[in-house]
Amino acid sequence: MYDVIALGEMLIDFAPRSVNEDGYPTLAANPGGAPANFLAALNRYGCRTGMIGKVGGDMFGRLLVETLRKAGIDSSGVVVDPTVFTTLAFVSLDASGNRDFSFARKPGADTCLRPEEVPAEMIKAARVFHFGTLSLTDEPAASATRLAVETAKANGVLVSLDPNLRKPLWKSEEKAKEAILWSLGQADIVKISDEEIDFLWGLTPEQGADRLLSEYGVSLVYVTLGPKGCYAAAGGNRITVQSPSGIHVVDTTGAGDIFGGSAMSQFLALNKAPGEVTEAELTHIVRFACTAASLSTQKHGGISSVPERQEVLEKLG
Repeated sequence: MYDVIALGEMLIDFAPRSVNEDGYPTLAANPGGAPANFLAALNRYGCRTGMIGKVGGDMFGRLLVETLRKAGIDSSGVVVDPTVFTTLAFVSLDASGNRDFSFARKPGADTCLRPEEVPAEMIKAARVFHFGTLSLTDEPAASATRLAVETAKANGVLVSLDPNLRKPLWKSEEKAKEAILWSLGQADIVKISDEEIDFLWGLTPEQGADRLLSEYGVSLVYVTLGPKGCYAAAGGNRITVQSPSGIHVVDTTGAGDIFGGSAMSQFLALNKAPGEVTEAELTHIVRFACTAASLSTQKHGGISSVPERQEVLEKLG
């Protein structure tokens, strides 16, 4: 039995550390990929998880599988394919730690997962199936993702979504919007950013959350607001939680994923349906997740930056 199974990209984030005399950056490699970061947070906070995806049969692919193992994530659903390269992401950071991405993914291994490689039994054995829309940018991974979602829904598994919009990876913004809207229609729980709501509908976070609840059948929505915190909605409850103060931001890579995984860990501990969460419970979930995500920005990388539970609790006071 798993708490959460996630499907999607595993990749290497190359982040700058310094610049040489000719202006070229010296880069440090960190394990990443939004679904993997999401699972790392869940495991750190006591949940049992597994990953479905594909990496290349190269040094980085082997490192990623080993990183999952060290994080306690079941990697039996990860295919190692010697015919493709592991996806690479090159990250640039501004003075506030905010990111811009360039991807080596033409194709990357994550886009090459085939439907027949999706382990249905892992999904059926989970409480939650989680995915992001980057696995819908290219075939055959798009078909594999749709099959996985169909399997989850047919077996009563809750579906969790993080749209994780990365415009450079889509053939067009219209294709991105189409895939995200389809994905939202499949989900029970959604973690979405204020920028993504603006991209989809030109709405405020509050209006976007209400649309997801009323028109898309979503039961629990987290709208992340960057450094400002999070607006959340479930049932008749609506709350806003501010991010903690006193955080020295170094790198925001993976912070949204860590928010999502941290929030999921606290939600699962309630053993409730997502629409039944009380206002007090929702506030606790979001405060914990905002704090974990904020603390993660003090370190580089995604998987490697998830803070310990005690550190989060001490910051919460």
